[in-house]
Amino acid sequence: MILGRVVGTVVASRKEPAIEGLKLLLVHSCDVDGKLEPNGAQVVAADAVGAGVGEVVLYASGSSARQTEMTNNRPVDATIMAIVDTVEAGGEQRYRKD
Repeated sequence: MILGRVVGTVVASRKEPAIEGLKLLLVHSCDVDGKLEPNGAQVVAADAVGAGVGEVVLYASGSSARQTEMTNNRPVDATIMAIVDTVEAGGEQRYRKD
């Protein structure tokens, strides 16, 4: 899984019927402090947990993205699987959701 911050939403008025009903969010990779990585990747991810813009999330990509109840056998390449509350590294709290 990869840490990222939700930076926007994606709306598609026409799409493959298999992804109808999925909320699509734009996620930018971030560091353990929740700060956007300057040259980090941005991906469109299906939201399986009700995330919102500004939240730090964990997302999976590739075949792992299709292993949630919501995305099972659907053509998605990235799925938000968790909303992060805290990140601790080296015994130090680096990120805390406000």
